[in-house]
Amino acid sequence: MISRSTLCFGILFVSLALSSCSNKKAEEALVPPEDPAAIGQEESLESKSIGIMEGRTSAPMLPVYFEYDSYTLKNDQASRMKVNADFLKDQGQIRIRIEGNCDPRGTREYNLALGEKRALGAKKYLINLGVASDRIVTVSLGEEKILLHGHGEMSWAQNRRGDFIIE
Repeated sequence: MISRSTLCFGILFVSLALSSCSNKKAEEALVPPEDPAAIGQEESLESKSIGIMEGRTSAPMLPVYFEYDSYTLKNDQASRMKVNADFLKDQGQIRIRIEGNCDPRGTREYNLALGEKRALGAKKYLINLGVASDRIVTVSLGEEKILLHGHGEMSWAQNRRGDFIIE
C-alpha cells in the first residue's frame, strides 16, 4: 500500500513537471519572429500634448500656487502670471476661467471663500498686467476638485492653486 506522504510527493512531482512544460511553451511564444516585416512599424515614444501642462490649466498658461491659508500671490509666482498675461494679450479673442482651489484642510465653506479670493486675486493681477477684465471669469472650487489626494504637504501644496482654463 502506498503511504499518504508518497502519494502527496507523487502528485507534487507531476504538477511541477506539467507546469514546467507549460512555461516552456509560454517562453517560446515570446520569442520574436525572424521576419522583420512581421513586427510592424516602429512607433515613436514621444509624448503627445493633450493641451494641459500642470494642474488643470490649459497650455501654454501656467497655474499659480499659494501658501497655506493665503490668497496673496507671492513674488515667485509673478513670472507665471506674466506668461499667462502675455499669452492672453497675444490671443485677444480667448476668454478664460480662473478656478480657485484649496487643499482639503478647513471647512467646505471656508475653502470655498478662500478659493474665491485666490481666483479674484489672480484676475486682478492679470488686469494690472493689461488683460481686459471682461475676458476673465472666476469660480471657486474650494476643495471640491482635489488634484492630489495625499495627506502631506507635498499634495496639499499642489492643491492650493489657481488654474487658468480656456473657455
